[in-house]
This record gives sequence, structure tokens and C-alpha cells, in this order.
Amino acid sequence: MTEEKRPGLGPVLLTVLLDLLGFGLVIPLLSFYAESFDASPVQVTGLMASYSIAQFVFAPMWGSLSDRVGRRPVMLASITGTVIFLSAFASATSLWQLFLFRTLHGACAANIGAAQAYVADVTTPETRARGMGLIGASFGVGFTLGPMVGGILSPYSLTAPIWLAAGLSAVNLVWALVRLPESRKPGEASGHHGRVLDPLVILEVLRHPIVGGVIFLAFSATFAFAMLESTFALVAEHTWSMDARTVGLLFGLIGIIGIVIQGGLIGRLVKRFGERPLLATGYACTASGMVLLSFTHEGGAWFANGWGPIVIGCILLAIGTSLSNPSMTSLVSRSTDAEEQGRVLGVNQSLAALARAVAPTAGGFLYAHWFFGGAFAAGALVMGTSLLLAAPSVLRTPQRA
Repeated sequence: MTEEKRPGLGPVLLTVLLDLLGFGLVIPLLSFYAESFDASPVQVTGLMASYSIAQFVFAPMWGSLSDRVGRRPVMLASITGTVIFLSAFASATSLWQLFLFRTLHGACAANIGAAQAYVADVTTPETRARGMGLIGASFGVGFTLGPMVGGILSPYSLTAPIWLAAGLSAVNLVWALVRLPESRKPGEASGHHGRVLDPLVILEVLRHPIVGGVIFLAFSATFAFAMLESTFALVAEHTWSMDARTVGLLFGLIGIIGIVIQGGLIGRLVKRFGERPLLATGYACTASGMVLLSFTHEGGAWFANGWGPIVIGCILLAIGTSLSNPSMTSLVSRSTDAEEQGRVLGVNQSLAALARAVAPTAGGFLYAHWFFGGAFAAGALVMGTSLLLAAPSVLRTPQRA
């Protein structure tokens, strides 16, 4: 695609932002909503996992389909499904319907690989990390504002935030219909995809010497962070004596830092240092933050044994993930042929969804059977070991421009 014909990033960024706002709105009330249908704790956890499991299955399908038919049709279809199944979720009358519509919503919301492929289509190799960083910033805004607004609305009705999410998705659909152009030329996609449902597509992608290593790192980072995320509130309440409002403020701090770095600084940092050093630095910061949090007990002095280490640990987490995530995505994109962007980025998101589906169980087990910060410490160990294993292929192999 010639430079003068490249669509802008604005339409797809707003599409992702509205998508993530809708997702974030539902987070604070999901367990309460399920319990209103007499769901057990195991069923509540299963309902949360069903969304990520559906994303694991459908993310590579959406990405590969976008390589075949274009990004715009895939985005429009997935957003339409989101409107339908969020509305059905809010109208459910039984627990089995909650599982059905939550799973279908997760399947439709697995379009981030197509969105990232869109960004890859409309950016140059030099500006790609900045574009992926803006996608990450859209995530940050959605996860920062969405849960906050959802929590404010939940006292009025448990379904009010869900209906608002469905309404935002409807606005998103209208916006995409009017303002989201196709980013690929007709006939630009390769004809060598085989079936969209090819069961070997993930193994095929992982065999790539650079891409496979980066996706392995992305999986390990997501797994480690999901273990931390699933037990953070438990540790905050029972070890740090925090209430829900304070926990929300800490997550808000992480989100704001992510918005600043991924939305404004990452492009300049990549231009100066490159993706690989930023990836390694991000991993080191994230692992350090996890180690600090894992051994922090409630205490008195700000920088002695209490709030200081907690705040510093959260800041390190925010900086680390904000540096490593867009760098990893950019490395995957720059090491992949143009006609394979959707499929490869879809596999990346699919494995990330698998990590988010499996990690909470591991984190809960470590919290209950090891020590209060067991999930944090294990996350740091996973990230450190993964970086050492992937370093020969990811950090030392020259990449394509």
C-alpha cells in the first residue's frame, strides 16, 4: 500500500477504545451478577474464564479471516456480535444463558488481532511500535475508565453497566460503518492460508525463529501478570488491609502510567533504543515489581514496610508492561510477511487469552498453598526464565525492517 493511500489510525483506535470500554464496564459487577443467579464460586470463576477461552479459540480465526477478506468486514462482524450478545447477557434469565452469552461475547471480542493487523497495514516499520503503543493506550483507557464507571453505575442496577456497554458497542458499530475504511488493497492478501480453522496454525507460527520466541515471551508475560491480577485483591485486603476503593486507585495508577507511556512516549523510545532493549527493560521492570510486591507486608513508615513498596511495585509493573507489550507486538509484526499479519497477530492474542484463562487457577493455588505473595513471586520467576530461554532467538537475531 502506497504511503499516500494509507488510512489514518484514528478510526481503528476509537473502535478499539469503545470495544474495551464496553468490556471494562462489566468487570466490577460480573461476580455479583452471576451470584444473583445463585452461581457458586466455582461457577463465577468459570464464567470469568469462559470469555478468555472463547478468545483463545476465535482470535486466530478472526485474524486469519481478516487476511482473506479484509480488516473492515471482520471488525464490523465482530462489533455487531458484541452488541447482540451483550444485550442478551443483560437480558438473561438463567445461569446457563449467562455462560452462553458471555462465551459468545468473548468470541466476538477476539478481534484485537485484526485491529493490530490494521495498524500494521497503515504504518511503516519505523512507526509501527508507536501504532501498537496507541492500541495499548486504548486498552489502558478502556481498562482504567470502564471499571470505574461500571462500579459507579452498579448500585443502581447490576445490568445498567451491561446495557451501557451494549450501547457503546452500538455507537462503535455506527462509527466503524461510517469512518473505518479498509486498510488492504483488493487481492493483496495471500492465497496460501488453507482453512481458517487449521488446527496447526499455532504450531506453524511458533516455528518461526523470531516470531515464535516473541510470542512465547508474550504468553509468559500475560500468564505472569494474570496470576498477579487474580490474587492482587486478596493480598490487598488480607495482607495490606486495603479496601476496594484503594485497590481501584492502584489499578487506576497502573492504567494512567500505561496511557502516558504507550500513548505518547513509546514511539520516541523505540526510535532511540529499539524494540529489543525496551522489551528486555520492560521484563526486568515487571519482574522487579512482582518481587517487591511479593514480600511487602503491612507496615507503618511510607518507605519502610508499607505503602512505599506497594506504590513503587505498581509503578514498576506499569512501566514494565507499557514498554514490553508494544515492543513485542511490533517485533512480531516486523518479522512477519504483510499477508500473514492478521493470522500471526491473531495467534499471539489467542495464546494471550489462553494464558488469561489458565493463570488465575494457578495464582489462586499458589496464594492458598504457598504464601500470600506466591503468585507474584512465581510470576517474576516465569518472566525471568522465559527471557533467558528466548534471548538467543529474540534479542540477538537480526530482524527485517
